[in-house]
Amino acid sequence: MPQIHPTAVISKTAEIGQDTTIGPFVVIEGNAKIGQGCKIGPMVHISSNVEIGDHCKIFTGAAIGNPPQDLKYKGEVSFAKIGKNNIIREFVTINTATGENQSTIIGDNNLLMAYVHVAHNCVIGNHCIIANAATIAGHVIIDDYAIIGGLVGIHQFSRVGKHSIVGGCSKITKDIVPFITADGHPARPHGINTIGLKRRNFPPEVISAIENAYKIVFNKGLTVQQAIDELNSSELIKFSEIQEMITFLKSSERGIARERD
Repeated sequence: MPQIHPTAVISKTAEIGQDTTIGPFVVIEGNAKIGQGCKIGPMVHISSNVEIGDHCKIFTGAAIGNPPQDLKYKGEVSFAKIGKNNIIREFVTINTATGENQSTIIGDNNLLMAYVHVAHNCVIGNHCIIANAATIAGHVIIDDYAIIGGLVGIHQFSRVGKHSIVGGCSKITKDIVPFITADGHPARPHGINTIGLKRRNFPPEVISAIENAYKIVFNKGLTVQQAIDELNSSELIKFSEIQEMITFLKSSERGIARERD
């Protein structure tokens, strides 16, 4: 059975999983669904059309599922969907999406530190770390294992590639290629994320291949298409990580962040 504090206000149509703990003054509205083994801290507000997976920990004052801060939103039904094993710290805000039946999505095993804002239609992958007060605008995509520093601002429709790390207080206006470090205002690449890749047990030959690919993309003065062509014709193409980098380059809609204009 869930453990629910007597001061919590919970909709009769909400679904609360087994062994979930609901703290004081929590408000859970409408048809919200919360999985098993979750811990919902004091004064958390979970709106209707929110789904939260098993074993999530949500701390004081978080607000999940409020309508998008988007003038295009006209009251249509939309969702916020959160996976398993996430830690959502104090006063995080996660909005539902703009567009009928659209969703803001957060995957599994993520850490969102205090005061993070996740806007409408964002998609955050798995195993991401988003540090305090990072502000993520609408339609942003953050891929698996990315790390976003504190106070980072991410422009709408931008994408942050997997296994990348963005330094604190950066302003992201272009797509951040996978496996790299970026920092600045605007954020620019500063080499590959060597430390992070080693921590995640990437083999030395793969790290070397990523470093060589970085030089092709960023240090030779090539256009994106020229860099793609050179990567495709090199021995680096045998590595799946380089294939993923090429796919990212091809799909970038805002253009990639560069070391220099």
